[in-house]
Amino acid sequence: MQIQRKRLGMTDYQTTLVAMQAFTATRDENTPDELWLTEHPPVYTLGLNRKDVRLPESDIPVVMVDRGGKITYHGPGQVVIYCLIDLRRRGLNVRQLVSILETSLIEVLASVGVPAHARHDAPGVYVQSQKIASLGLRLKNQCCYHGLSLNVDMDLSPFLAIDPCGYAGLSMTQTKDLGVTATFTEISEQLLAVLEEKLNTCLTQ
Repeated sequence: MQIQRKRLGMTDYQTTLVAMQAFTATRDENTPDELWLTEHPPVYTLGLNRKDVRLPESDIPVVMVDRGGKITYHGPGQVVIYCLIDLRRRGLNVRQLVSILETSLIEVLASVGVPAHARHDAPGVYVQSQKIASLGLRLKNQCCYHGLSLNVDMDLSPFLAIDPCGYAGLSMTQTKDLGVTATFTEISEQLLAVLEEKLNTCLTQ
């Protein structure tokens, strides 16, 4: 079944979260999977693992969400792709889906000259010791939502007000600071294509 790609442009985080929840609650076995490409105005999102989270002293809003993990930041210039996927249809568990998201990010970064890697102890994608992409998922009835974010050309300073994903002192980076000239649109379209290809491969195995 063909994956639907939706390019939403700049969207309010809370509105998009409600839309993801509604999509997942009302989908059935005939509903196509969807990838939503977006970016958000400045917002901190606080996941379900809220113990000992250092909250920011900032005017940027903090939204409590139903994904796993702790706190992160979204802002303009960050590629966000929400993955509305029926895992049962594709024969995947959550760990396998996380691996697909991570390897897709690593492949796209390699194509623009950035060697990156995943870590077993901390989901996401890293360039040396710096984090460049974050993951967060929620599963209901074997269907997931939320997804990934990739830092491309954004103001990274709001990350300094938090412990990103719960890791004190974790440094963030982005493709612009690594000398990449590929644009937000070029990187996001390539990432959509790689994700779709990898997810479609699961249907034929």
